[in-house]
Amino acid sequence: MRIVSLIVLVLLVASFTHALAGTTSSHEPGTSVEMPYLIAPVVVNGRLDSNAYVSSRVVASSATATIVVRGKLPFIQDAYVRDVNGVPIGKTDDPATVDVPALTARLLADAKRVAGPNLVSAVEIIRIQVAPLHPGTHS
Repeated sequence: MRIVSLIVLVLLVASFTHALAGTTSSHEPGTSVEMPYLIAPVVVNGRLDSNAYVSSRVVASSATATIVVRGKLPFIQDAYVRDVNGVPIGKTDDPATVDVPALTARLLADAKRVAGPNLVSAVEIIRIQVAPLHPGTHS
């Protein structure tokens, strides 16, 4: 019971300390497409350290473009998964910390490549929760 309580406590602390509030959005109503959670590996010194759970939305250039973006959602998600598994998402000077601006730019490039450059105007990161694989080893 103590171990379960400790794990729950560590995960709660990790989620609160690593949660990032998304930017306030100024897009037109009906133009955003919520993406499914993206699970991205956080690699430190060549080893899998934690998983980042990324919640995001794609902002379409118009309400009509939203229909196309929604239809491409599985392909955008696939591009996201391939991207975060191919290149680390951590900062170069602190690989355990997610480089949010760089990740946002990468996801935007993926969404534009898949859906069409004129159909996607932005990608917004809503929240990131980092969960260490070995909770007892983090300070």
